[in-house]
Amino acid sequence: MHTSLSRGLVTVGATVGLTLLGAGIAAAHVSVEAPGAEQGGYSVVTFKVPTESDTASTTKLTVAVPNLKSTRTEPLPGWSAKVERNDKGEATSVTWTADPGNPGVGPGQFQRFVLSLGPLPKQETVSFAATQTYSDGKVVNWDQPATADGSEPEHPAPSLTLAASNGGDDHGVGTAAATEEKSEDTTARWLGGIGLALGALGAALGLGAVIRSKKA
Repeated sequence: MHTSLSRGLVTVGATVGLTLLGAGIAAAHVSVEAPGAEQGGYSVVTFKVPTESDTASTTKLTVAVPNLKSTRTEPLPGWSAKVERNDKGEATSVTWTADPGNPGVGPGQFQRFVLSLGPLPKQETVSFAATQTYSDGKVVNWDQPATADGSEPEHPAPSLTLAASNGGDDHGVGTAAATEEKSEDTTARWLGGIGLALGALGAALGLGAVIRSKKA
């Protein structure tokens, strides 16, 4: 009985270990996320890049973008970003490079690289082939499409599933970027109105003081 129980525990432990290992491998892939991203809209897109090497750091990342009119990088301390464009002025790729003195993304670590993109393609999914370069010169291409049987390839290309357009214009009204700009504009208008009101009040008080002075 004890032997059967021991064998059972070993089997369960091995199964759990393989499951966790598989999850760890899947999680180590370069991935992309953009909650609420819509077809034809603008969105803030985040690439999560883990370092899989045990001895080298990630020092460079290049991501291909599907010929977009607008591509803006978020400042990232210790990294320089460059947007490549075609003859039409459309963005085709973005490259982040670790600055001199920056060791990069070390073993066991990950880094987020953020872009503001748009208008996104009017299709259900969009892929962003990525190239990850390590400090020892190793290059890993994350550019493999999903397989026909649904299994994950060894180096899958980061991809997004885009929601159908909400019927707004191509500037993606309702996205995080548009909401932020609208909020900033509203705040500026309120502050401007308050400033005018305070100015008018100050002028009225000054005029009253002058009138009282003359009467005295």
